[in-house]
Order: sequence, then C-alpha cells, then structure tokens
Amino acid sequence: MSLLTPDFGLLFWMVVIFLALLFVLARWGFPVITKMIEERRAYISESMRSADEANRRLAEIKDEAEAILSDASGQRLKTIADATRTAGEIVLQAKEKAAAEGRKEFEKALEQIAAERDNAIAQISEHVASLSIAVAEKILRGELKDSSAAKDYLDKMTREL
Repeated sequence: MSLLTPDFGLLFWMVVIFLALLFVLARWGFPVITKMIEERRAYISESMRSADEANRRLAEIKDEAEAILSDASGQRLKTIADATRTAGEIVLQAKEKAAAEGRKEFEKALEQIAAERDNAIAQISEHVASLSIAVAEKILRGELKDSSAAKDYLDKMTREL
C-alpha cells in the first residue's frame, strides 16, 4: 500500500523541486518563451500586413494592366482608322494624279493632232498653190501666145493690184 500513498518526505521534496523548477522556469524560461511567442506573433502580424499590402498592390497592378490594355486597344483601333484613312487618301491622290496624267496625255495628243492637221493643211496649201501656179502658167501660156495679149494682161493685173 505504500506504493499508492507516498510518505511525507517524498511529498515534501517533490514540492520543493517543483517550486525550484517553477522558479527557474519563471525566472529564465518563461520570459524567453513569451519573448519568442511575441516575436512570432509580431512576425505573423507583419507577414499578414505585408500580404495585405501585396494583395492591394497586385489589385492596383491588375487595374493598371487592364487600363493599359484598354488604352492599347484604343490606340490600335485609332492606328487602324488612321491607316485606313491614309490609304484612302493615297488611293484618291493616285486617282487624281492618273486623271491629271490622262488629261495631259489627251491634251498633248490633241495638240499633236492639231499640229499635224496644220502641217497637212500647209502641205496641201503648198501643193494646191503649186498646182494652181502650174495650171495658171499653162492657161496663161495658152492665152498669151502673142506679146500684145500678154502686155494687156499685165496692165490689167497691175491695175488690180
């Protein structure tokens, strides 16, 4: 039965050792443990604050990225519209230039035709004049065989001139 009931000496020394151990732990152990717990709590709090800050910054970056993508999309549409407008202007300028070139070529062809017509008329006039002179010469030779008729004809021409 002595196993179940300790005697007074054993109980005394167990209480003394317990109190000594409690004093040592309270003096040197518990402050170190509570200090480590407080440091860990501060580290966790700081980590939570940093995580919240990172989440907030990530949300800001996401908003900025969406704004940049939206702006880029707007810029892309503007660039496409500008390119389309510029292409239309280039096509219009090319059409106008082609029309101007066509008008120049047409006017040049008309001038060339007019020049060739004038040249042909001049050649025909020269040819008609030479034929007229030849015909007149033949007629005059036939009519002016004698010198008195020729003299009368020359006087008549002089008066007319």
